[in-house]
Amino acid sequence: VESMAGARNMGGALLPLELIDRCVGSRIWIILKGDKEFVGTLRGFDDYVNMVLEDVTEYEVNPEGGYRVTKLEQILLNGNNVCMLVPGGDGPVSEVEAA
Repeated sequence: VESMAGARNMGGALLPLELIDRCVGSRIWIILKGDKEFVGTLRGFDDYVNMVLEDVTEYEVNPEGGYRVTKLEQILLNGNNVCMLVPGGDGPVSEVEAA
């Protein structure tokens, strides 16, 4: 059975899981539902877009409008909470520097 990550639709366009598969080993910016964002190296994912990240920076919006920044060695993100993925993204760096 061919996995969704390896499948292509009839028009030859890139499918979402195939795009994520191409990001394995690269830096990725992940925006979650709510007030958290993560930037890290994508090590793996599954069909539910649960992801393992290494060398992670967590950005959490605080009530004053800035970000609380936390460094993490490795995390597992639940795919149900993912709102947007930005391959090669650096996160809200410019906003953090301006705050």
